[in-house]
Amino acid sequence: MRYIPGIWVLLIGCFLLITGSHSVWAQSYDLVIKNGHLFDAKNGINQPMEIAILKGKIAKVASHIPATEGNKVIDAGGMWISPGFIDPHTHVFVGEKPRVFAGGSSSVFPDAFSFRSGVTTVVDAGTSGWRNFEHFKSTVIDVAQTRVLAFLNIAGGGMSGDPYQQDIQDMNPEMTFNMIQKYPDLMVGVKIGHYEGESWQPFDLAVEAAALSNRPLLVECHLPEYSLKEQLRRMRPGDLLTHTYEHIRDREPIIDQNGNLLPAVIEARKRGVLFDLSHGGAGFWFDQAVPAIQQGLTPDTFGTDLHRFSMNSGMKNFANVLSKFLALGLDLEEVLEKATWGTAKALKREDLGHLSEGAVADLTLLSIRSGSFGFVDSAGMSITGNQMIEPELTIRAGRVVYDLNGISATPFKKVK
Repeated sequence: MRYIPGIWVLLIGCFLLITGSHSVWAQSYDLVIKNGHLFDAKNGINQPMEIAILKGKIAKVASHIPATEGNKVIDAGGMWISPGFIDPHTHVFVGEKPRVFAGGSSSVFPDAFSFRSGVTTVVDAGTSGWRNFEHFKSTVIDVAQTRVLAFLNIAGGGMSGDPYQQDIQDMNPEMTFNMIQKYPDLMVGVKIGHYEGESWQPFDLAVEAAALSNRPLLVECHLPEYSLKEQLRRMRPGDLLTHTYEHIRDREPIIDQNGNLLPAVIEARKRGVLFDLSHGGAGFWFDQAVPAIQQGLTPDTFGTDLHRFSMNSGMKNFANVLSKFLALGLDLEEVLEKATWGTAKALKREDLGHLSEGAVADLTLLSIRSGSFGFVDSAGMSITGNQMIEPELTIRAGRVVYDLNGISATPFKKVK
């Protein structure tokens, strides 16, 4: 008796249907995350959803994905699933030079502080310039697991200390533009800061470089001879002012003596200038933030200004900063939106900050703890909040890189 090969296929298929052994035919994902509450601002998702990851990308987002379809399954019950956080202001050009940021000990290595805070992308805020960016790239960017992007300083040597930061002759828009053009996927804009002279030429040169590269300008406010009003007037829609809620001698605060937002700040916001937190060690004061938020000036982005001196001060880490703004009255959804999709749009990196199918699998699982938590500003003042965002697990490009409580690990069984 002869058998037709197709009959065997049919018989096997029927057998699998009868026995329920369908795994041979099912989609197999590297990782499936189940039972979590997904927040994805770009796609308008704020509800229980499940995610499948394959080859470092988001393969499927659905209300139910069978556990049998995942080579590994993570139970996110009781947790929020968010795109990986984006920190738009850090200093991560770490190196051996003492007491400087560019290739020095004042910066920190990104992986040491990113994943445990739910951050998958950091932006170095002008620590390098066109002269030393490639050294920064080879020693930090190319070896870090964290995605590292950069604002390129208009000063050729970046934050190499004085007198280099004051050398106008080394502030070259064309050389800055050329370096951005050479590494377009790593560059998000141009930075001006730490100049202490009276000339507006550095500021104008930075604007020129940003315009040439079609990228935003990051304006750091340590410019004591520059009025805040004039800084804002020269900024374009989409440019970012850092240290928005700062109250130091080097810069006019955004709140006047009567407790009102400066008219120049209100006008700049209407024109589309963006306001970044940039908490840092001295850049965030409740006496500015509280009245500003009450008058509608919430930050567009949550830069931490992470460096060796800020990480153990009132700033602490990205998740603590977000929790601080919950205590200041922002909703959880607003905070998560600004920390992800909002920042991605501000940086013109709309490939990031969301969990669309086909997007890179950068995400974080969050517990929202309830209790009594204290939060500190740069003046040593404190407030109390009742929620704390705690990153439980962080995934970068589809791989678990941080797991606080071992929810992705295999349970250990003692041998009797």
